[in-house]
Amino acid sequence: MSIPKEPRQLMINIMYLVLMALLALNVSAEVMNAFQTLDEGSKSSIATVDKQVGETVKGVNKLLDEDSKERFRPIQPAIAEVRSISNGFGQYIDQIYNELVDLSGDKDGVVGPGDYKESKGITAVKGKKNKDVPTRYLVYGEDGAGGEPGEGEMLKQRIADTRKELIAAYSRLLNDHGTDMDLKQADIDARIQSVAVNMPFNIDDKSWVEADRDSWSDYKFGHMPVAAVLPLLSQMKADLKISEANMINDMVSIAGGKTIEIDEFFPVFSADRSYVISGEKINAKVSVGSYSSSLDPANVDLRVGGQRLTLNADGTANYNITGTGSGQKSISTSVAVTNPLTGKVTRGEGKFTYEVGQRSVAVSADKMNVFYMGVDNPLTVSAAGVPSSSVRVSISGPATISGSGSKFTVRGSKQGDATVNVSADGKNLGSFPFRVKRIPNPIPVLGKSQGGKIPTSLIKGQKGIFALLENFDFEARCDIAGYEFVYQPKREDVLVTQNAGGSFTRTSKSYIARAKAGDAFYANNIRGKCPGDVATRDLGSLVFQLQ
Repeated sequence: MSIPKEPRQLMINIMYLVLMALLALNVSAEVMNAFQTLDEGSKSSIATVDKQVGETVKGVNKLLDEDSKERFRPIQPAIAEVRSISNGFGQYIDQIYNELVDLSGDKDGVVGPGDYKESKGITAVKGKKNKDVPTRYLVYGEDGAGGEPGEGEMLKQRIADTRKELIAAYSRLLNDHGTDMDLKQADIDARIQSVAVNMPFNIDDKSWVEADRDSWSDYKFGHMPVAAVLPLLSQMKADLKISEANMINDMVSIAGGKTIEIDEFFPVFSADRSYVISGEKINAKVSVGSYSSSLDPANVDLRVGGQRLTLNADGTANYNITGTGSGQKSISTSVAVTNPLTGKVTRGEGKFTYEVGQRSVAVSADKMNVFYMGVDNPLTVSAAGVPSSSVRVSISGPATISGSGSKFTVRGSKQGDATVNVSADGKNLGSFPFRVKRIPNPIPVLGKSQGGKIPTSLIKGQKGIFALLENFDFEARCDIAGYEFVYQPKREDVLVTQNAGGSFTRTSKSYIARAKAGDAFYANNIRGKCPGDVATRDLGSLVFQLQ
């Protein structure tokens, strides 16, 4: 009679690492404050430039009152059109800005005191750390399901349309009236091309594709906290205001007027992102706040981290940062502008703060995704950038889970599929499937023997048949529930008894006491029970030939 071979699974330890890098970052308070400082700096720049534009418009209106300047008067409605286009976009940005503040605040439909809170003397947006609102509102739409594009894609289109409208207004002025203003056609074409090429108000439609993101809005706003999105919106307004100022200054110069002297300068660091994984790059534009196109680049000393940068024609300079290490980083910026007439040097300083994270990889074999019934299954859960105290773990299916921090214990109740769900700060970080299985079949043994030819003294020295769990790295013990014990004396009648439990009963012991070489014993229909079992399981049979 042959011995059945039951399959056995070797399992060392269940230690699973559950990670989500970019979607659940724990951004420090210092970084949040840096975002607010950057937002306030952009707003200050907008106000300064707007004031300068207003003074320039007053000056050109006075200049064009002169009879000798009559042919330049078409500049006035062109300036009004440019300012109207710029103001319209600014109001649209303000609507988005206020919507984000309200949705992450008290959600009462208006921006008010309930959307802000004060801490240590600093008033900040109440929902500044909220990443769900920008993602849902700007990337995936209000329902957050991805069915309709969010407001971010409409913003992208609005930027493109506004840029076209500005260039069209400027182009109409020069094409319709340029020759009357003593401009040659070549000069007209060159000025229009220069405005289109050097306008800082633009859409970068390459970076998000190269970064393999779903859309421009996902690249710009996806999984970003409100505090990081608000300065991005303000920077868009600042870029447009600078474009407006440059365009109006150019129109004024055509009429022979002079723009006002700029006496305040400060570095502006405009980056495409403020969070990177180690090894990725931050692409930035570094410029002078309130920059005038009349400035000679030689008179501008613009530096980042002590390195002097070369200015582009639009007054910006390119600068790249490669993320290294991890954590919060900062880099100093400075500018020194020399007045070519007076020799006076005006200086300004600033700082750009960004965060570097580490890319993490979790690898687990598919066949190891198992929880065993009747035993404690250890589970380790860790989310990159999220404190263990913020991680919430639950399970659905035929199992229960207990524990806290990063250490948990799972108990399976019956065979089937279970799902471990991980979240932090109210945001789902992922769901992970597992199988709940019963403990593998143990092996019935007599001493160390699994059957075959044995010395007569071996069976006489044993107390019974027991269940052995091989290669199962859990604290678990299976028991023998019973079996049919058969004694076959050589050339005599067979004796049969039902042995309850694993230990030999009195009757079984009496058979063993009579045993001699040449006899045989059979343990048939051996039944076992392991932790988590509701009913006994079949462990096969054993046959022993005595020698």
